Amino acid sequence: MKLLIIEDNAAMQATLRRTFERQGMHVIGCEDGSRALSRWEASQPDVVVLDLSLPGLDGLQVLARARAGGLRTPVLILTARGTVGDRILGLNTGADDYLAKPFDLDELEARLRALVRRAGGPGAGQGASGAGPAAEAYCGLHVDADSGAVHLNGEVMDLTAREGALLRALLARPGHAVAKERLSELVFPGQKEVAQEAIEVVVYRLRKKLASTDAQLVTLRGLGYLLKAA
Repeated sequence: MKLLIIEDNAAMQATLRRTFERQGMHVIGCEDGSRALSRWEASQPDVVVLDLSLPGLDGLQVLARARAGGLRTPVLILTARGTVGDRILGLNTGADDYLAKPFDLDELEARLRALVRRAGGPGAGQGASGAGPAAEAYCGLHVDADSGAVHLNGEVMDLTAREGALLRALLARPGHAVAKERLSELVFPGQKEVAQEAIEVVVYRLRKKLASTDAQLVTLRGLGYLLKAA
């Protein structure tokens, strides 16, 4: 799932990025209203978190121009302006949901995934990697179909976004080789210039995190990688 956060508060944006990348999302950030539309069009996100108080253009202006320009991405407004009038204005401008600050991160995540499911995006029936429906537990590893988080024996694993994308892709076909080129597409979405060796770095890091589990990440020369029982 690709998330665009348009938020000028650097600390808030960093917190949201860190939280959602750990849940397997691909997060793009923008802190300036005047650049928000070009970033939105270029990144083609599945859902947008939009602050109202932005430099350049305010959030409502960004939203109005996006809708007028045919951008139909689901939008959740996240702002300190929490009055009923502000909510009505935001929704009438084209927002799909509204959450006032301060807020609960779990509630924000649930609302975002609900918006994507209603829009028929990646949250509707498949993990965040786009690798397909979550499989049953394998060697104690299980992908949560809603959040995309990978659990080990019931506990959420501490994975980077790229490690999570790689592991979800391998768990979709345990015991079967997945080509390096396909894994690169899932781990580095939209980054066509990434060197093939970059996936090897992610494999190395993930392999270390799987060392204490019953699963083994195996390299098959000329074929790709697979996950098997150790």
